[in-house]
Order: sequence, then structure tokens, then C-alpha cells
Amino acid sequence: MKPKILTTLQSYCWSLFRADLMAGITVAMVALPLSLAIAIASGADPAKGIVTAIVGGILISLIGGSRVQIGGPTGAFIVVVFSVIAEHGYDGLVIATFMAGIILVTAGLLKVGNLISFVPEAVVNGFTIGIAVIIATSQVKDLLGLSMTGLPADFLEKLPALWEARSTLSLAALAIGGATMILIVGLRRAAPRAPGLILAVAATSAVVAFMALPVNTIQSQFGALPSHLPMPSFPSLSMDRILELLPSAFVIAFLAGVESLLSAMVADKMTGGHHRPNAEVIAQGFANVGSSLFGGLPATGAIARTATNVRAGGQTPVAGIVHALTILIAMLVAAPLAGYLAMPALAGLLILTAWNMSEPHKWKGYLSAPRADQFLLLLTLVLTVVADLTVAIGVGVSVGLAIRLRRRNVPPADWETPER
Repeated sequence: MKPKILTTLQSYCWSLFRADLMAGITVAMVALPLSLAIAIASGADPAKGIVTAIVGGILISLIGGSRVQIGGPTGAFIVVVFSVIAEHGYDGLVIATFMAGIILVTAGLLKVGNLISFVPEAVVNGFTIGIAVIIATSQVKDLLGLSMTGLPADFLEKLPALWEARSTLSLAALAIGGATMILIVGLRRAAPRAPGLILAVAATSAVVAFMALPVNTIQSQFGALPSHLPMPSFPSLSMDRILELLPSAFVIAFLAGVESLLSAMVADKMTGGHHRPNAEVIAQGFANVGSSLFGGLPATGAIARTATNVRAGGQTPVAGIVHALTILIAMLVAAPLAGYLAMPALAGLLILTAWNMSEPHKWKGYLSAPRADQFLLLLTLVLTVVADLTVAIGVGVSVGLAIRLRRRNVPPADWETPER
């Protein structure tokens, strides 16, 4: 359970620092617009995403068990965060995140990090695709610039509400959102090492500002972003509140554990290294406790940002610390500029994120999987979309374990880690 940073610093040198510095800055340019977009999609203030990236990112790199893990808010949490805020308020989310952190620290100390291998791949794929569907549909309003008093949280209510508002379509918003998506894809192919996300969002947002297009921005919708970190404060706990939010805390803890360990496994495949799963789980716990104390969102290892870190040349956890400090400097210096980011641009960014989360290159492989795995994937997917993520995870894992017991003598899953 020894943090990786203690191991890597024993042979640290200036050449490693230069590599970590450049990688950390590169990842920060990717993480900045994503953190804002994820917070907005979660129903929170956009500044909460920045706070999470800074606090969670530093703690995950300082305490974690991976050399190159990058932590912060991720798309996997959008659905559960949105539902917790809608049902229990933002203070309820802070309490649930705090409790999830305690659960994760306890789990890490009990050395349960290796149990990730027993979670069926079909369950992970099912709720990941389900989350991607929900994220994409939640961004249609901003992508099309629809005028709506409120977007229903329930998926089956959301679709007819969007259809009824179709007459309010804004061509300017659609053009900005579409151009952002095209730029992101084009830059990813033409210059994969460039921070294409922030370049694309900044370019189309600049068009909105200079041409005074009738398109919503972060500032017009949420007001000015703060240029400093909030002071930490302990959440107000009571026994009734703890019992009320305990199911949400367990879901957040489960998602944080699964997402971070999947991300660490992706990093291992890319670097040939070996992460320390229990140290990683403990780090996620402290990161969520820390994020909650600063009023942030749930934090976990981010697969896409971790992969970006590896491709940019990151070598040690110092790159993750540089990434978080770069975002902090951007918050202190350039917060007013972030207010000009266009909402359709951020919506386009999240829709592409949702597409990548669903891993379309694996869809064909699902058709040749065993019938039981196909059923498990579809069951988890449908329950995630039309019911509740808590129900989907509970039912999916239970049915998956029953299938495993029925097959008997089947070793723990050794599946490909989804690179999303």
C-alpha cells in the first residue's frame, strides 16, 4: 500500500522532471474544459469541476499506487451526481462524497482492491454504455440551443420534452457545437499530441465572442467563475442524513474504485508497469474526502486523461501534481476568460466523450459473446438508462455472480480494460 511517488522519487532526476512537467501541462489543457463540462452536466456549478480536478488530482497523485494516474471528475459520475443533487441537494452530494471517501479508505486498508477482477466485464460495459447514452441525451439541449424551462432528469421524460422544444432550435448554437466536434476529431487525428480539446473549445468560443452570436456561455448562464479555491469546511452530518445518503455513498465508492482501477490497468498496459491496487483505492478515498471538504465533486482516476499523460511522456506521479497545479494557476489567473466558453462547444465535447465511453469498436464483439453475457450487458444498460444506476449496479453484479456460480470453476475475469 506504499504510494508510488515514494518509490519513484528515489531515482528522480531533472530529465524525468522535464518529461513530467510537459506531460502535466498537456494533460491540464485537456482536463480544464472537461472538468467544467462534467460539472455543468452533473447539475453543479462549473467551478466545482475545477476544484475537484485540483484537490482530487493532487491527492490521487500523492497517495496513489500508479505511476501515471491522473485524477479528477469523470463522465462516469455525471448520472449519479445529477440524481443525488436533484434528490438531496448539493449539500447531500458533499456528504455522500465524504462518506464514499471513508468507505474507499476502509476498503483499501482491508485490501479489497484485487476484487475488481470479480466484477463481470458485461456489467462494466453495460452501465458504461448506459451512462454514455444518458450523458449524450443530456447535452442535446445545449448543443441545439433549445429554450426550455428545465430538462427532466428521467430519460423517458427527457426525450419527449426535447422533441416538444424542437421549434426553438438555434442554428448558431448547432453550428458552434458541430464545429467544435469536427475540430476535436480533426485535431485528434492530425496532431494527437496537441491539446485538441481546449484548442477546439477555445476557437469556437472565440468566434461566439467576436461575432456576438446569440449563444449561451458559462458566464451568461452561471455568472463569473471564482479566481481562488474555497476554504475547506467539514460537512454537516447527522444520523438521519447519513442513513439517507448511504446508498448514494456506496454507489460513488463503487464507481470510484472500479473507474480508478480500470484506469490504472490501462496505464499498466501502456507503460508495462504494475500499479498497487490497494494504495490506489486508499488514494481515491482520501481524494473524495478532500474534494468534499472543498465542496467539490466525486473524484477518481480518469482513463482518457491518464492515457493522455502516458502519450505525452509522463513518467511519475509528479506529472499528475503538475497537472493539478497548472489548473490551479489557470483558475487564479484566467478565470474570467473561462466564462466566455460557449455552452454548445462544451456540449459537443461531452457528446464525443460519451461516444468514446461507449467504445463502438467493441460492439461487434458483444454479438459473439456468450448469451448470458449479452443478457447481463443489456440488463445493466437498460436499468442504467430507464431506472437507476444504484439498481443497475446491484442487479448486474448480483446476476453476474449468480452466472459465475452456475458456470462453476470459472477463474476471475481477465478481460480487456476499456480505454475510455
